[in-house]
Amino acid sequence: MDQLKLKNLSVLEKELLTGKDRIRVRKATPKDLQSIYQVACSVGNNKKEANQGFLIDDYSSNPKYYQTKLLENIFELDHFYVAESYNKVVGFLIAYTKEQWLKYNEGWIEEVYWKPDFNIKNANDFILVDKTAILSHLTGKGIGSELYKKLIFDIKTKGIYDIFAETIISPTPNFASLSFRIKQNYTLAGMRYEDYLDQVFTTLIYHKSIY
Repeated sequence: MDQLKLKNLSVLEKELLTGKDRIRVRKATPKDLQSIYQVACSVGNNKKEANQGFLIDDYSSNPKYYQTKLLENIFELDHFYVAESYNKVVGFLIAYTKEQWLKYNEGWIEEVYWKPDFNIKNANDFILVDKTAILSHLTGKGIGSELYKKLIFDIKTKGIYDIFAETIISPTPNFASLSFRIKQNYTLAGMRYEDYLDQVFTTLIYHKSIY
């Protein structure tokens, strides 16, 4: 990156680019709500750009609803993490245990068109990563990887070794998410269709074991 571009970046961005700053990952607390919501709005809006990565929902369209939903997640979920730098939240990860996921998606296992060679025993006990979001101008800096390291460390201590994640390929493919799945050594396990927000979404189901 040339010096002119580097000069125009914030201190946080410079440190992330040059690798001088260590990202700290911890569990989310209610005090993080506004910061988490800001991150969600930065990548979850009414414009879905395939190469940039995105969340399905338009978070700014209904602040009260989405903030309430995020706060409920903070209180309920075992694996809701934030990544912070200079005490500023720059990303978050929301993951569900099998029990938590099936509570809200009761028929999920049956809805998936599993690949013939996929071992369904890998769904006996699992974590499903529902959302990973990084401030839009800080994507590609390794923040998502740090969030995953914390998740993997924590679930191994519980004896959980299988992780699933979903990536949308239609109506707008999330190429950034697909690239991240490859980077994290996931393998394609299946696909499913989901009716959501008056649209039908086609979603790829990825899996990896962390023994």
